[in-house]
Amino acid sequence: MLYGIVAAVAALLMTAVLTGFVRKLALRAGLVDRPAVRKAHTRPTPHLGGVAVVAGTVTVVCTGYAPLGPGIAPLLAAAGAVALIGLVDDLKPLGARPRLAVETGAAITVVYGSGLSVAAAVLAVGWIVLITNSFNLLDNSDGAMSTVGVVTALGLALCAAAEGRASLALLLCVLAAALTGFLTQNWHPARIFLGDCGSLFTGFVLASAAVLVHTGHDALPSAVGLFALTVVVTADTALVLLSRRRARRPVFIGGTDHVAHRLRRLGFTVPGAAVVLGAVAFAGVLTGVLVHRGVMGPMAVTPLMLAMVAGVWGLLKVRVYAPAGGRRPARPRVAKVAHPRSPRTAARRSRTAADLARG
Repeated sequence: MLYGIVAAVAALLMTAVLTGFVRKLALRAGLVDRPAVRKAHTRPTPHLGGVAVVAGTVTVVCTGYAPLGPGIAPLLAAAGAVALIGLVDDLKPLGARPRLAVETGAAITVVYGSGLSVAAAVLAVGWIVLITNSFNLLDNSDGAMSTVGVVTALGLALCAAAEGRASLALLLCVLAAALTGFLTQNWHPARIFLGDCGSLFTGFVLASAAVLVHTGHDALPSAVGLFALTVVVTADTALVLLSRRRARRPVFIGGTDHVAHRLRRLGFTVPGAAVVLGAVAFAGVLTGVLVHRGVMGPMAVTPLMLAMVAGVWGLLKVRVYAPAGGRRPARPRVAKVAHPRSPRTAARRSRTAADLARG
C-alpha cells in the first residue's frame, strides 16, 4: 500500500515538472495549436503535454518505484509504440491508416496469450482500437480528457486489485497520478494540451487494462462492464459519428461538435463541462466496478444506457454546424421609406437639373 502511494506521488510530481519543461520547449519550437482550433483560447497553446504523461508513467514504473509484474512489460511496450506514433502525428500529421495499423498491432500484442477464444480476441482487438481513438477524440476541451482518464484509471485499478493483478493496478494508479500532475496545467485556461501522444497512450492503456481485468468472466457481464467503464468516450464518439453522418461531413476531420462543445453552447463554462464529464464518468465507473464485483447484475447498466441514449439524442439537437457552404444567412432587405422633401429643397434640385440640361 505504502509502495503504491510513493509511486503515485512520484509520478504526479515528475509529470507536473516535466509538463512545464515540455511546454517551454514546445513554445520555442512553435509546436502549438492555433486559437482557431481551440476556440476557448485566444493565443497559441502547446500540444505536446502527452510526452510528459508518458515519460512520468513509464519512468516511475520502470525504475523500481512500481516494479513490472507479469504481463505488464508487453502492455507497456505496446502502449509505447502507440504513444510514439501519436508523437509522430503531433509533429507531422499522418493519415488514419498508419495509426490504425500500429494500434491494431499493439492491441494484438496485449490480447495474445490472454486466453481468449479467437472470436473474443478479434472483438477485443477491435474494441481496444475503438476506445483508444475515442479517448483521442475526447481531447478537445480543457481538462475534459484528463479528468475522465483519472476517474477511469482509478476504477480499473480497483477491478485489477480485485482480480489479484497487483502490478496492473499499480500501473493504473501511476497513470492516474501522472494525469493529475498534467491536469494542474491542463485545467482551464489550459497552458498545454495532451496531443495525440498522450491521449492515444492513455486510451490504449485504459482499454487494454479493461479487457485484461474482464478476461475469464462471462460474456454478458464483461460486455456490460466494458460499456459502463467507458460510457463517456463511447457517448462522445457516437455523438460525433451520428452528427457528422447526418451533416455529410468527413468523419476524420476535427470539429467543434463534441459533447464538451455542445455543453458550452448550452451555457456551461469550460471547467463546468469538464466537471459534468467527470461526474458521468464516475457514475459509469462505479456501475462498472459493482457489476465486475458481482454486487450488481448486468441489468443495472440499463439506466446508464438509457441516459446515454437520451443524452446523445438531446445533444444532437444543439446546433454546431454553420450553414452549407459556410455562408451566413442572408440579411432581410429593408424597404426604403421615401421622406417628404421640403419645398425649398425641391426647388433647388429642379433649378440644378435645368442648368445641367442647358449646358
